[in-house]
Amino acid sequence: MPKFIVEITETYQCQETIEAENEQEALIKLKEKYRNEELVLNEENYIMTEFDVIEKVRKRDDYAR
Repeated sequence: MPKFIVEITETYQCQETIEAENEQEALIKLKEKYRNEELVLNEENYIMTEFDVIEKVRKRDDYAR
């Protein structure tokens, strides 16, 4: 029976209001907040799950043909 590499991707999303001088500083502050676990995404922030077949796993016998 063939084997496949299958990828699962879950997407979570939230919006935060960040006080900053510019967009770059806002991103830096938000990333820091996320890294420090002051902002944690959970099931309430869930958007979707995707399943994709990446490739079929080939057997060594397939290469000899």
